Amino acid sequence: MAIIDENSTNPLLSSANRLKLGIFGVNVSSGCSMTDMPETIKVEWDESVRIAQLAESIGIEAMVPVARWRGMGGSVNFNHRNFDPFTWAAGLSAVTSRIALFSTFHIPTVHPVRAAKEVATIDHISGGRFCLNMVAGWNDKEIAMFGAPQKDHDERYDVADDWISLCKALWSTDGTFDYDGPYYPVADAYSEPKPVQAPAPVLMSAGNSPRGQHFAAKHTDLNFVVARDLETVGDAVKGVKQLAREEYDRDIQVFGQAYIVCRETEKEAQDYVDYYVNQQGDWEGVRNLLDVLIPNSQSALGDDWEAMAANMIAGYGALPLVGTKEQIVEGLQGFADAGVDGLTLSWVDYEAGLNQFRDDILPLMVQAGLREG
Repeated sequence: MAIIDENSTNPLLSSANRLKLGIFGVNVSSGCSMTDMPETIKVEWDESVRIAQLAESIGIEAMVPVARWRGMGGSVNFNHRNFDPFTWAAGLSAVTSRIALFSTFHIPTVHPVRAAKEVATIDHISGGRFCLNMVAGWNDKEIAMFGAPQKDHDERYDVADDWISLCKALWSTDGTFDYDGPYYPVADAYSEPKPVQAPAPVLMSAGNSPRGQHFAAKHTDLNFVVARDLETVGDAVKGVKQLAREEYDRDIQVFGQAYIVCRETEKEAQDYVDYYVNQQGDWEGVRNLLDVLIPNSQSALGDDWEAMAANMIAGYGALPLVGTKEQIVEGLQGFADAGVDGLTLSWVDYEAGLNQFRDDILPLMVQAGLREG
């Protein structure tokens, strides 16, 4: 059953759909596919507008960008060209009317006083549709561009806890106040106007570690999980929801990630994946990416490296929905049955994929009770 707030201005909270949907990665070159295919994301403004308006017309609940500052090298230099997520969301807010717009960002790169103001501004532009996806920081080379060394994993979440606590105070406190946080002490703090959404815009993070899950359970409305299979996803969903209820007396939604390749036959779909991954994939770039996530990844992962690399090329670590339209809907049903509240989706060709989704997949989702008619 969907968690619904009928009074919310934000589509992610007011949606009655059993499985909510977001579009992931439109603001970065190649989108979520580390492949040299001509139809991947180019990062042009009219492209972002077309995709956001198409997604909105279909009834998709959200657009979720990637926070990126440099590429991954290799033949494609994955994500090297990218739109800033805050200004990207502000721009899309002005050319849409119903879809939720996220900014994804790295907490060490933006002071909370500035971020609180930017968030409130975009929330007003969008009429209360803005959402914030917080990343504690993971890419050493990117964080180093800001002149500060990457902190240890758990301390990043200590910083994030202080960061969002100050933001929440700025969004909800009238007049000036003193904030005595361990990382962001501020005297005479003040911010007006407040966001349209009260007490705060929709907040999301991708907490998969124990410390990250505690941060998500304490502070966010949505937790974004990455897992190897549906069984693992289901365990993660149960765990973080139980943690939020028992430790923080809160309800939280959990989103997963999937990429779609839909064809007339399962073989056609699998052949296309084989072509864009094994023949056109950026294997040098994916090695660079995995080495950031797992130092000396090939040695560390051993026989599992190639499968993980192939999945990164195919859909940035998302679970595959590959096959006929019926198989795609069966997979979507599996996510919902595992307790997932929503999914972010990607394709090699987003516009063609969204049109196919509207015409072929969405009607079957309605029949299955996953989406409202």
